[in-house]
Amino acid sequence: MDINEKIRTLPTQPGVYLYKNAEDEVIYVGKAKNLRSRVRSYFLEANQLANRKTGSLMREAVDLEYILVANEREALALENNLIKQRKPRFNILLRDDKTYPYVKLTVRDRHPKVFVTRKLKKDGALYFGPYFPGNLAYRLVDLIHRSFLIPSCKVDLSRYHPRPCLEYYIKRCLAPCVENLVTPDTYRDAIRDVQLFLEGKESELEDRITARMHEAAASEQYELAARLRDQIVTVHQLQEKQRIASTDDSDADVFGFHFANDMLAVNQFHMRSGKIVDRRDFFFEDLPEILEDDEPETTETIDSLSLSSSSTPLSSRSEAEGSAFLPDQAEDTQTFNPSNFFAAFLKQLYLDQPYVPRTIMVPAEFRDRDLLATLLCDRTGHKVEILAPQRGEKRSLVDLVCQNAKQSYDQRFRTLQPSKAAIAASLQDALGLADPPKRIECFDISHIQGAETVASMVVWEDGEMKKSDYRKFKVNSVSGVDDFASMHEILTRRYSKLQAEKKPFPSLILIDGGLGQLHAAYAALEQLGITLQPLASIAKREEIIYVHGQEEDPVVLDRRSPVLHLVQHIRDESHRFAVTYHRKRREIRDRETELLPIPGVGPRTRQRLIEHFGSIRGIKLAGPDALTAVVNAATAEKIRAYLNAERDAAIDGNPEPSNPLRILS
Repeated sequence: MDINEKIRTLPTQPGVYLYKNAEDEVIYVGKAKNLRSRVRSYFLEANQLANRKTGSLMREAVDLEYILVANEREALALENNLIKQRKPRFNILLRDDKTYPYVKLTVRDRHPKVFVTRKLKKDGALYFGPYFPGNLAYRLVDLIHRSFLIPSCKVDLSRYHPRPCLEYYIKRCLAPCVENLVTPDTYRDAIRDVQLFLEGKESELEDRITARMHEAAASEQYELAARLRDQIVTVHQLQEKQRIASTDDSDADVFGFHFANDMLAVNQFHMRSGKIVDRRDFFFEDLPEILEDDEPETTETIDSLSLSSSSTPLSSRSEAEGSAFLPDQAEDTQTFNPSNFFAAFLKQLYLDQPYVPRTIMVPAEFRDRDLLATLLCDRTGHKVEILAPQRGEKRSLVDLVCQNAKQSYDQRFRTLQPSKAAIAASLQDALGLADPPKRIECFDISHIQGAETVASMVVWEDGEMKKSDYRKFKVNSVSGVDDFASMHEILTRRYSKLQAEKKPFPSLILIDGGLGQLHAAYAALEQLGITLQPLASIAKREEIIYVHGQEEDPVVLDRRSPVLHLVQHIRDESHRFAVTYHRKRREIRDRETELLPIPGVGPRTRQRLIEHFGSIRGIKLAGPDALTAVVNAATAEKIRAYLNAERDAAIDGNPEPSNPLRILS
């Protein structure tokens, strides 16, 4: 059945429709209150002529599928899921290089741990957050490790280890990794305290800790009682300072945008308890096919998730849609419809999020606003309002976010160089570091088929490469091709020396390679008892950054990202330095061994020849009489025969010279 016949059989119920191309790829997903009316509108010639996107879509579409649902709300949710799964070319796709961190408590493990994650999974663990700004989650987890003595390392707690690490001896860890150092009840109490702390139940937590403190004091365990007393003080102090996403009525997300030259920047400001605590950037580019209005001219409009434009220039609608302060947008030959964009954008952004603020403010009214708000209310359990303010303080706030979006646009698309501090802060956020990095040490291995294996270490410090701290290494304990063992040796040598000299470690260790090199590097650090050192690797070709501890969730940065450019620059510099040293080692090897295969030429004879003629090249240019001034006639003849064979092999394209003994015979 062809696509036209399918349209005649479409039902008039709500549902989701999927257009496919000749390769059976889904190229567009949409939803409809009436499937037959919606899909038929695409085939109207007037719509295809008036709308470039509709015309392009229908020229490629050769098949159609649909899914019936009970109501329009179910269609909205299903449409969002299918777009994220299939990634159709004619839909707007939410590509975001920033996610906010959550605190994860692995309550199902034998010995639960607490750490920061940016990926939510249905694994039975408890997730708390998101946290604004991003480094708040890391500060919070660090305080939990120090105050409640929960392990902060990445040691496997599913098995026991022979001895504890330094954290236990300085009283910063209960050491559940070693048998009989902590009782299960004690560790369970500590985890319960952490859970109450993260849930914000400070009264119940304080009562529990106070009771245990009095009990410890009564049994004359004064050291334990003092630690519990300090925990109570810490809880009081942190509850006053931390700003966790709450359900306060003043919590809001505010959106603004800037569009020019077929490229779009969107800013999202997070307001918590009436204060702006963080911002988020989204960028869209190279999308000329989906800049047109996706609503066919029919009473039954098409609900699209496409970045689109309107038949009315943006400048004529600036006051109503929040762009009066963006004069250069009116100069674009393409027009942009923020209503259609935000109708698509908010669905993908919020429908899968565990936390949604009570108020969402956008610069333009859009279809499905009430439907989306109702669906978010059902999913979150509290009232959600989506507003498009036209005047007053809320409109001024939207305008402010739009002005910031213009700055983000300039920085991203007009290649303005961000400051060193800004890049460091972005790198911290992208890799989930506790602090902005001040020093990065990057390692690379270089060899040819395992010969002359060497390694390099380059240093980035305070925004620039510090060549005075570069180091090169000759790999001693590895024979053959084994990059993992080579990386293990080099990191062991480097950081055992830093340990012995009691020098500070870098903010980040960067490895040139993939997961194998990353795990080899961590094994070397773990062998030295170093478990808290930030460690990452960048894989060639894919340009994916793996952070140790979250390998299942690699960091994929936009190709224009200054953070990716920085990491690539450090990686490339490390590779250049390693290759340069490897070539030098190879030249030394070749120079030292080039004449030794000749019978009668040993190390001492070779040394006399070099001293007399100055170089291998001088020996090659010397005639028979000149050679006999240093060696006897028979040896001089063998040298000439070997060099002639080497020259002939080079002319024939064979890199290996013939056997001089065979030539002489």
